[in-house]
Amino acid sequence: MNKISIVMGSESDLGTVNEAINVLKKFKVGFDIRVLSAHRAPDNLRSYVEEAHKKGIKVFIAAAGGAAALAGVIASNTNLPVIGIPIETKALKGLDSLLSTVQMPTGVPVATMAIGKSGARNAGIFALEILAISDKKIAVKLAKHRKDMRLKVTKTKIKL
Repeated sequence: MNKISIVMGSESDLGTVNEAINVLKKFKVGFDIRVLSAHRAPDNLRSYVEEAHKKGIKVFIAAAGGAAALAGVIASNTNLPVIGIPIETKALKGLDSLLSTVQMPTGVPVATMAIGKSGARNAGIFALEILAISDKKIAVKLAKHRKDMRLKVTKTKIKL
C-alpha cells in the first residue's frame, strides 16, 4: 500500500525528486508519484489531494520550483502532513522556491526542506519519521539507518 504521495509541479523536477524516491525504495515504503501543477491543473490537483486519504496516503511530499505554490495548495486541501522540496531554479538558484514554500500563512503549515537534492533526501527521511510514529517496522529501520550513519562517521580515519 502506498503511504506517501510525491507530487511534482513538472516532470523536470524528477532529477531532484529521485533522491526522495531512492530513500523510500531503500526503506521499502510504498509511494505514489504524480505530476500535478498548482497553476496549470489546479482542479486535478485538488481532486487528487482530497481523495488521497481514501487510498491510504498518510504524508505528502511536494516538489516545485519558482513560484512553488504546490506544497501550499496541497496543504490547503488536506489535514495530512505536507513536506515541501524547493527545486533549484536558474534565475535565483532556488531561493524563490524556498521562500514560496516556507512562507505559509498561519494555519496552513508546510514542513520545508533545503533547496535541491539534499532537501529531497531529507524529505524522504522526514516522511518516514512521520510514519514511524505509528509503524514499528519503519521505526526500527530508521534507528538502524541512524546507527549506520553514526558508525560511518566515527570510523572515518583521516590520513595525511
